Amino acid sequence: MAKEKADLLTAGKIAMQLGVSGAVVSKTIKTLGIKADLVKAGCSYYGADTIKKVKAAIK
Repeated sequence: MAKEKADLLTAGKIAMQLGVSGAVVSKTIKTLGIKADLVKAGCSYYGADTIKKVKAAIK
C-alpha cells in the first residue's frame, strides 16, 4: 500500500497533534511494536492508524 508522504507524520508531529511530548509518543510506538509506514532519510513516518493507536494508548 503506497502512502503519500503528506498523509504521514513523524513521532514528533504526532506528539504536537496530541499535545504530549515526543518521548511519550516514541515510547508508546515502541511498546506497541508499531512499524513505520515509511522510512525516508532515517526518519520514520506513521499513518492515521498509528495516530489512533497511540492516542488510545496514551489516554
